[in-house]
Amino acid sequence: MSTLSVFLVLVVIAAAVALVGFFLWQRQAKELADARAEAMRWYDRLGGQVMNLHGEDTATRQALADAGERYNAAGAQLEQSKTARQFELAGDTALEGLAYVRAARIAMGLDPGPDLPELAGQRRAGVLTKERRVEVQGQVLTAGPSAGPQTPYYYPGGTVSGRPVPGGWYSTPWWKTALIGGAGAIGTMLIFDALFSPAFADPGYDAYAAGYDSGFGSGYQEGLGSGTDDQLGDAGGGGGYDGGGFDSGGYDGDFGGDF
Repeated sequence: MSTLSVFLVLVVIAAAVALVGFFLWQRQAKELADARAEAMRWYDRLGGQVMNLHGEDTATRQALADAGERYNAAGAQLEQSKTARQFELAGDTALEGLAYVRAARIAMGLDPGPDLPELAGQRRAGVLTKERRVEVQGQVLTAGPSAGPQTPYYYPGGTVSGRPVPGGWYSTPWWKTALIGGAGAIGTMLIFDALFSPAFADPGYDAYAAGYDSGFGSGYQEGLGSGTDDQLGDAGGGGGYDGGGFDSGGYDGDFGGDF
């Protein structure tokens, strides 16, 4: 083979490699742009609700304050995101904030709007369907599906210290102590077993009961060992969220207090 022929073959190979690289870059750029747009959609919607809704009681004010924290966190994530996965996680944070907004709207007697896509942790944890009252270390804890004077703290459902926590309203944000470790984490394990023993299971609790039977309730050590390093609410989940759960039309236009 002559030198010219070898040169032409190398040129063709280089052109093919460059073309494949261009198409891969173009595909990645589109995925990144789509992920950013999806995250911004949830972030903007959350911002509009946070700015225009005002709580009428302790429970709704607390839920909206928690939504505001998620809004700020999502904004910080968006500023630092460089990959599609990072934008997806920022969108998950905004979706969690919208779950707090939705709970506040229901408590205020307002239309909650269309259902939100469930995050992976929420699907596994399920929701509370009836009131529960237990005593742990001399402290009475109440949990239920509705906001009230005894249950002013909302949790949208997710994973805390490796265990599923059902969505619902609680008398105290006890899940936050799981991030502290030490005695606080041990107390959290006691609350897990008191509130979420399979003996309390009901039809709305199947998701949690199944996880408990599979090993989430095997003892305190597993809960402690899985770490106080887990992120509250399992915002990342395992597979992100289903962005198609909303109808993109008709719900984007008004970010105000009413849907």
